[in-house]
Amino acid sequence: MDLDLKGKTIIITGGSGGIGQGLVMEFAREGCNVLSASRDAATGQKLAQEAKQQGLPGQVLAVATDVTQRASVEAMIEIAHQQFGPIDGLVNNAGGVAHPAAFAELDEAARRWEIALNIDGVVNCCQAVARDMLALGRGSIVNISSNSSLLGEAAAGVAHYGATKGFVNSLSKALAWEWAKQGVRVNNICPGWIVPHKAENVGGGSFWNRFGFEQLGKPEDMERARLEGSLFNMSGLPTPRLGRPEDIANLALFLISERSSYITGQLISVSGGAYMP
Repeated sequence: MDLDLKGKTIIITGGSGGIGQGLVMEFAREGCNVLSASRDAATGQKLAQEAKQQGLPGQVLAVATDVTQRASVEAMIEIAHQQFGPIDGLVNNAGGVAHPAAFAELDEAARRWEIALNIDGVVNCCQAVARDMLALGRGSIVNISSNSSLLGEAAAGVAHYGATKGFVNSLSKALAWEWAKQGVRVNNICPGWIVPHKAENVGGGSFWNRFGFEQLGKPEDMERARLEGSLFNMSGLPTPRLGRPEDIANLALFLISERSSYITGQLISVSGGAYMP
């Protein structure tokens, strides 16, 4: 299916993370002008160069951005306007866990960090792109949430993170209703476990590098454990394989495109059937 995305200007936040890198590369593969917004500018530049070396039809522009700071988001939007023009789509992918902890022991700094990134970051970016989209009467936003907002067991050790993603779910539905008649759609993706193909496919600030690889193993270790039947979170999964960044990107591409023009306010779990409403 031709998604007719060539030449569209798409902002992807958290573009240096595991899911983020998959999003950036797949949108560039579709011919989009991709602005990869991340605090990790060095990884973003490497990804832009990789897209160029692969000869992908879309252009990738990495811009150092802290989505928790409205001024930084506004500066990023201005660069997008200068380089590409009005914003056609936004994928709010930036987010994360400060560190795993029992809820009763969660420290205030970690709680504030998660609120700033998972809530304020999404609000800042949605408001910033709304000026273009509402004025033009078109646009699509995809907010990346988490299965931790849907399943108690998926939020084990990260209850507060799951709660902040619950905010994202509710905001997505509310904005979809508020903006539908103005031509702007808002949808929601809740990933389950999404594993990069290689350890080097994530930036330094990713949870994988902060604690994920240490606790769960490198991607090849997880795949080996899956094949052996010992991967801790796979025993009851209906689709017995690891989720990969392109699994999220493929759905995000469809939801951003006009091929999904009759879809808004929807929440879809991409998790191999771990969540079935």
